[in-house]
Amino acid sequence: MSRTNWAGNYHYAAPRLLLPKTVEEVQEMVAQSTKVKALGTRHSFNGIADCEEKQISLADLEPTFEIDHKLNRVTVDGAARYSSICEGLHLDNYALHNLASLPHISVAGAVATATHGSGVGNGNLATSVRAFELVRANGEVIHISRDANPGTFACAAVHLGALGLVTKVTLDLVPTFDVRQTVFRNLSFARLDRDFDEIVSSAYSVSLFTDWRGDHVGQVWLKERTDEANHYLEPEFFGAISATEPMHPIAELSAENCTEQMGVAGPWHERLPHFRHDFTPSAGDEMQSEYFIPRKFAREAIAAIRQIGDRVSPHLMISEIRTIDADSLWMSPCFEEPSIAIHFTWVMDWPSVQALLPVIEAALEPFDVRPHWGKLFTMSRETLRSKYRKLSDFEALATELDPTGKFRNLFLQNSLFSD
Repeated sequence: MSRTNWAGNYHYAAPRLLLPKTVEEVQEMVAQSTKVKALGTRHSFNGIADCEEKQISLADLEPTFEIDHKLNRVTVDGAARYSSICEGLHLDNYALHNLASLPHISVAGAVATATHGSGVGNGNLATSVRAFELVRANGEVIHISRDANPGTFACAAVHLGALGLVTKVTLDLVPTFDVRQTVFRNLSFARLDRDFDEIVSSAYSVSLFTDWRGDHVGQVWLKERTDEANHYLEPEFFGAISATEPMHPIAELSAENCTEQMGVAGPWHERLPHFRHDFTPSAGDEMQSEYFIPRKFAREAIAAIRQIGDRVSPHLMISEIRTIDADSLWMSPCFEEPSIAIHFTWVMDWPSVQALLPVIEAALEPFDVRPHWGKLFTMSRETLRSKYRKLSDFEALATELDPTGKFRNLFLQNSLFSD
């Protein structure tokens, strides 16, 4: 029986899955392989974690959770999930600056693909990384640090699995904080266009959910820190009306598995994700795409998708618009650009979605669009290569650490690398 990703839309070609119990075993397995990739929590929707020989999962390694109270950092193992470390951080009065919509994803995998939450002042999840431990192609363990190796770090933090296998990650921490989550319904697109900057800046994290039908965004989710000024406990938000009951992003579904809403304050890790950490999503029946656009083009990009909304919506479960701050990580889609991300959760119909993605990409191309590395897209290698001006440096580092291309796979070759 073949192995699949979380959603079930991708079947891994790798015939073998290895489960080392120590880092030394990881080193030996990597050194003895011709082609190998790390397999995390399987939340990517494409072949970024696949190869034709072996996948290595770190799920059986002894967990690492070491807080440095002097430097306000935590070091975790390469298999750690955000859901497994957040409670411990909170109990020690610490927090991470942000979380993705699902807390069940692995730290190492999220960092490698520049996965993100929302908030105009919040960089993607890789921006909280201070250092990491990597097993390179010859089996050697190396350490890359923002402090000791700033140039290499900027190149390697968002590494797409091309440089080696990450066995430990060190994250910067902030003091713990509480968040109040409120949902508003039916924000007009006209008001969003007029007041976009004020709307997306109105809370620590803001998400807009739409199916691209009609003249309104269906839901606005505000996640406000309780230690900052709070303006939106009122029943109206830029013309949108406060929800009278907890909401799921897809309004027809039960909100049972969503994080608590209705303005009830709670710890950061129980509000910043959209879904509860004690709810494990089941596999199946969806696909995802996501595109990043510089925030200066937000209004135009949203208008462009609205123009093709009648083609998008029949294949869509829901779409989400979020903001991400600029960063200094060379392979990040938000490198030196404050950005928005337009996310699409699709019904499980790949032929229709495959035909639709080039239409979306063409509509967004005037706005320097870049895809999420772990989701579905059809942009050509030539197009992608033109969008990353530090790509030659990334290729050089990949060749230095992995001269035979042990960690390269079809996804990387078809999407990015020059040879």
